Amino acid sequence: MAKMPLVRVNVEGDRLTAPEQVQGELHAALTRTSPGAPVVVMIHGYKFSPAFEPHSPHSHILSLSPARDDWKALSWPRALGLGSDAKDEPLCIAFGWEARGSLWHAYERAAKAGRALAALIVLVRRLRPEISVDVLAHSLGCRVALSALPHLPARSMGRAVLMAPAELRSRAIARLDSVAGRSVEVLSITSRENGVYDRLLEWLLAPLRFGDRSLGAGLSHLADNWIDVNIDHRDTRAALASCGFPVPASDKRICHWSVYLRPGLFPFYRAVLHRKIPLNTLRQQKREVSQAGAGPRFRLPLPFAS
Repeated sequence: MAKMPLVRVNVEGDRLTAPEQVQGELHAALTRTSPGAPVVVMIHGYKFSPAFEPHSPHSHILSLSPARDDWKALSWPRALGLGSDAKDEPLCIAFGWEARGSLWHAYERAAKAGRALAALIVLVRRLRPEISVDVLAHSLGCRVALSALPHLPARSMGRAVLMAPAELRSRAIARLDSVAGRSVEVLSITSRENGVYDRLLEWLLAPLRFGDRSLGAGLSHLADNWIDVNIDHRDTRAALASCGFPVPASDKRICHWSVYLRPGLFPFYRAVLHRKIPLNTLRQQKREVSQAGAGPRFRLPLPFAS
């Protein structure tokens, strides 16, 4: 039976656009998805708009075949294995939300889009109750993912890979303090190249919140189900390479997109979402590093294998 590799979903404010059509497309796609295969919602970040074709994520990173000639237009669904005809080919859901305008306006809209994401996840689980829905998000899309947690039942969101998350630690902690927030498994992918963007987020959104930091500063020491993976840390890259995911050192000083463009990272994300990497082992390593006094920011210094 031919598979339906990609479902496109758009939101307006905090609501799904054409929910009945979305339900029908999801039902057809889930019917064609093998049991046990991941169901992944992919969420873009700032400056995209599904309502404006020149800036649509559906013809860019969320497309199987990005239309424009852009060095950042890597196809996320293809990198996750869509189109491979593999038995465990995932179902990917391209989630489009209005992320243009000022950073402040996009930041506020991201929280509203989180409610729509929660409605989407609830809908998927209504059609396939036994699964947990995973998330792959970049930048402000990570705020969308985190904002969904307070509106979800426990274990609704399985794993979340957050790439260069554009959110403040205090707000992430508040969203993790929920039944879904306590059950989700989070990998936060950070990079030295993104440091300028992390500082900009703090300056613009938290100038009066003394001590608040962006998620680029790490959260592993405050949440057991959160693992920071700094791809510019030498030991982190050595651990990734030992598990078959060689990631080269950075060749740029500033880059907001290296968290998905750098070679070796998408094979790692794909393995995480296919449950081929034991996150319980990583959490135990995090505790051991913390107890050894290695500092609050866990850097994945040990191999993944259990």
